[in-house]
Amino acid sequence: MDFLRTAKSYSSFYQRFVIKGGLAGAAVYVVYDQGLLGSGTQGAEALKKAQAALPPAIQEWTRYIGWELPPTPKFDFSPSDSWNKGVQTVMSALSVAPTRACEYTVEGWKFVKDLVK
Repeated sequence: MDFLRTAKSYSSFYQRFVIKGGLAGAAVYVVYDQGLLGSGTQGAEALKKAQAALPPAIQEWTRYIGWELPPTPKFDFSPSDSWNKGVQTVMSALSVAPTRACEYTVEGWKFVKDLVK
């Protein structure tokens, strides 16, 4: 009896594993197929396609379900500008890091000297 219960639990585990693995594989394939794993320009093009396709799809689904949603807001978002801003911020922080480390070291030594007095 325990063998059947164990076999059933393993069967359930493997079914869930196969389903989740299949969904993950499908998601990776779609991402690759849409060009999101390519260069930055390919990613920007894929984002523009998604921004153009999503609002009509959402409107269609809401009509099908019977819901009424407010109109989608329009926003201008450039992934390349955001990426460049992030790179600039990181590089700026790295460029001042040695100076800041020296300043913090001097402050730390002053603090220790004041404690010892």
